[in-house]
Amino acid sequence: MAAIIYSSITSASEDYKNSPAIFANSYEHIIIEPEWADDNKLELIQPKEFRRWVFIGSPITPNGLNGGNASFPEYHNVYVQPEAFQYYRDHGKWPEGTIMLKELQLTGGKATEADGSRYESSGRGYFPGKVNGMDVSVKDSTRFPESRGWGYFNFGHHAPPYAASTEAMDISSCAGCHMANATEDMVFMDLYRPLISPLKLPEAK
Repeated sequence: MAAIIYSSITSASEDYKNSPAIFANSYEHIIIEPEWADDNKLELIQPKEFRRWVFIGSPITPNGLNGGNASFPEYHNVYVQPEAFQYYRDHGKWPEGTIMLKELQLTGGKATEADGSRYESSGRGYFPGKVNGMDVSVKDSTRFPESRGWGYFNFGHHAPPYAASTEAMDISSCAGCHMANATEDMVFMDLYRPLISPLKLPEAK
């Protein structure tokens, strides 16, 4: 399915990157904006202080459950700017300038079971260890029309420090998977909706 998507992208995409249109200079609903390199408006500067943002989920794909060779054998700790989070709650869509930042975190400790799990006082499971990489997606329809308005960036799949800046990846590297499989606006919302939805409180007595 992804291959069909790739083949539908015309050579106009490359023309667009070589001679870009007028890019957005600001984002109406975003306070913490994506920062672009002065000499390359498709090169993203590493977001700062993202661990202060809203945490929306942490899927995990450990090696022990993926034949010992998962592409990303870590927790996927996902953060989004507070104002983008609130805008989504209010309007049901992500605003231009939204940053979805995924910091990878290895499972910690020595595995004691064949599936890579181990034991802690709470029981058998997978437990967080060292951080191990950063991936970022940015919603900007002026920069990334060929990938449905989102650009994808890799700042390194390793321990910090991560790269200071990086250029957008090819569609086949990451965007294609989202184009083929994401449930809503290029985002796997089913994984994050429980933490994005307002918590239902007990009725007052």
